[in-house]
Amino acid sequence: MRQAQTTFQISTSGQRLYEITDEVKRWLAKEPVGIGIVTLFCCHTSASLTIQENADSDVLRDLQQFYSRLVPENASWYRHTCEGPDDMPAHIKGSLTDVSLSIPVTDGGMVLGVWQGIYLFEHRLRPHSRKVVAHYQGV
Repeated sequence: MRQAQTTFQISTSGQRLYEITDEVKRWLAKEPVGIGIVTLFCCHTSASLTIQENADSDVLRDLQQFYSRLVPENASWYRHTCEGPDDMPAHIKGSLTDVSLSIPVTDGGMVLGVWQGIYLFEHRLRPHSRKVVAHYQGV
């Protein structure tokens, strides 16, 4: 069994979905991978990971708008406000989405649908440096 691991640093400029599919593909292409699984883990509580359509950018805008309406900023019932009005909503959005993804690998590449891409979903308003750990296990 082979294993490989790396960490991606993703610079964000505020709330939106950042596609990281190509970064993961480039990393896997450098590793001796065949059949297995790659696990991605977001090391944050106010950002998350998702697999979503990468053909029409309106999908990403609609998703972001949906989450903004579902979890509003500046709600009077939030107790955790010391890090700004976007922090508690970011934690809630992070809990509604995934911090970890598992993607099958076949013939050295990820098994993704034609229109699927991997995204870091930044839930905070200001720029951040986000860390995503990737781990491949297989033969």
